[in-house]
Amino acid sequence: MSNEIAQLWQQHQGATFPADCRGEEVDGIDLVMLDADTAGCISCFLTSSGQLDSKRREILVACRRDLDQVLPQLQGHASVYYGRLRALAEAVLKALR
Repeated sequence: MSNEIAQLWQQHQGATFPADCRGEEVDGIDLVMLDADTAGCISCFLTSSGQLDSKRREILVACRRDLDQVLPQLQGHASVYYGRLRALAEAVLKALR
């Protein structure tokens, strides 16, 4: 596992979820579920010695695609929060290659 992933994860764990994203959807993508699904895959990667089963890998790829779709429409704290989540997803997928 890279230091980048560990550092980003630590930052993410210390961040508060953007209050204005609760119960919100962007282009039909539920922001709370996107956060939960992405974070769940990343957490699994970190607790599984840098491994991810094929199902979670597929979920993480889908989450990254959804993050790419919603990020341009977010601002302020939400943009920073989901941007970090996107960077984490990308770093984990890169580590899995």
